[in-house]
Amino acid sequence: MGCNKSWGSSALVFWCIVLSLIHVSLGSKARHFKWEVEYMYRSPDCLEHVVMGINGQFPGPTIRAKAGDTIVVELTNKLHTEGVVIHWHGIGQLGTPWADGTASISQCAINPGETFKYRFKVDRPGTYFYHGHYGMQRSAGLYGSLIVEVADGEKEPFHYDGEINLLLSDWWHQSVHEQEVGLSSNPFRWIGEPQTLLINGRGQFNCSLAAKFSNSSVSQCKFRGNEQCAPQILHVHPNKTYRLRIASTTALASLNLAIGGHKMLVVEADANYVQPFAVDDLDIYSGESYSVLLRTDQLPSKNYWISVGVRGREPKTPQGLTILNYFPTSASKLPTSQPPVTPRWNDYNHSKAFTKSIFALMGSSQPPKTHHRRIILLNTQNRIDGFIKWSINNVSLVLPATPYLGSIKYGLNNAFDQRHPPDSYDNSYDVFNPPMNPNSTYGSGVYTINFNTTVDVILQNANALAKDVSEIHPWHLHGHDFWVLGYGEGKFREEDEKKFNLKNPPLRNTVVIFPYGWTAFRFVADNPGVWAFHCHIEPHLHMGMGVVFAEGVHRVGEIPRAALACGLTGNKQN
Repeated sequence: MGCNKSWGSSALVFWCIVLSLIHVSLGSKARHFKWEVEYMYRSPDCLEHVVMGINGQFPGPTIRAKAGDTIVVELTNKLHTEGVVIHWHGIGQLGTPWADGTASISQCAINPGETFKYRFKVDRPGTYFYHGHYGMQRSAGLYGSLIVEVADGEKEPFHYDGEINLLLSDWWHQSVHEQEVGLSSNPFRWIGEPQTLLINGRGQFNCSLAAKFSNSSVSQCKFRGNEQCAPQILHVHPNKTYRLRIASTTALASLNLAIGGHKMLVVEADANYVQPFAVDDLDIYSGESYSVLLRTDQLPSKNYWISVGVRGREPKTPQGLTILNYFPTSASKLPTSQPPVTPRWNDYNHSKAFTKSIFALMGSSQPPKTHHRRIILLNTQNRIDGFIKWSINNVSLVLPATPYLGSIKYGLNNAFDQRHPPDSYDNSYDVFNPPMNPNSTYGSGVYTINFNTTVDVILQNANALAKDVSEIHPWHLHGHDFWVLGYGEGKFREEDEKKFNLKNPPLRNTVVIFPYGWTAFRFVADNPGVWAFHCHIEPHLHMGMGVVFAEGVHRVGEIPRAALACGLTGNKQN
């Protein structure tokens, strides 16, 4: 229905607004799901272990929605002996901060037998996922995909004929509970490298799809096709364009993905459009998502490997493999050449070249030109009473019994540490060597940010406790996207600000800091709530590598009782 130009100008404006609102509200839907989280037996890598699943599925069910829709998930905890929450990774939760799914921050853990209703709006199309955010339940398998398509009548800035979803993860044979105990023990027991890489929840531990190309004695996998660990074959037709949605929910591993004989065109990063650029392979860190366009322009009489390998850590885990199957070739026909070789694990120049090729699509929102506050976060490995921890500005995060969202909103000042964590660190600190004084402290303090102000965050990497060790850390911010302004080597200096990209910086929700380097980003504190900002490596967060931002909490509306039914807010609501 058009707007008649013969109307009066004010009437025209009024009715156009009304009609557009009606159109939007009619086009959006509430999508309802009833989920039960429980442990179950599964063989994700051909060996049977206990995994955490949803409604009997691992990975959990894929949610598909359209921009503007409301998602309603009634989540029942069937775990018997532990709580659970689910974080909707990348969803802004504007107006619904209690639905962010972060235990002790935005809500209480859902107790065994209880049901909690998540209700939130997905306002922007893109590739998302969800995962557990209590203890290390993501490592146990609590994750799944969340795909938001463009609203009716809208179009993507690129064309494709079909779509393929790839959810990447890593898998251990040791239970998550054993891992947690080891990480919290003295002497310290590290979890080690994963046994298997999983593609859509499937991998192979005791055999290989590409055994004939291997120098090891590993045997060739022989599948009927109905095994839980059989690869999910990706079926395509020749001379078509496919959108591959790729997300990494790994607990530890940084990954590299390649497709034999094919280039990929990167078009989306963390649900934001980017200037398209072609790559032979793609680095993806835990918490990131991408869309790439794949043109099926190779010989249709062959099939091709899709390989996933470890980056940033010395790999002791075999590549994850599946097959790109061209129609009408049989899916059982293996590729005739070896899988793509993953770039060397410590070839950081390769990693940086990819990361620094990502720019916002023309017409994307640009950052404010200046900031009101700068927070410099030094990332260090430390000891507290003999226990190994990770710290930020010499504070290792511990979460309180009462969720911050409730304690701040209701002024319960004794619920957490009222000392403000530092905005910076001692400038004399040597980031290239182990700490002179490795001792740190625990803290549950919050960075309180003035509402609607612009904040620059500088992530500063450093040497760990061991000499000549500095690791990659992907950091994820809840409740916001941010503009990535730049990366640098060594210690951040004031003059480095001159190098910031304010023209076309990409919008992300997860960003990496490279060994002995820094990363700068800018965000606007315009989303009332309390938001986690943390390393997305599961054991690192467990060991304290995170901070908490609070902004405009007084503006938060009524919070559902069930979200705060624990700790001091639980007593307040009785």
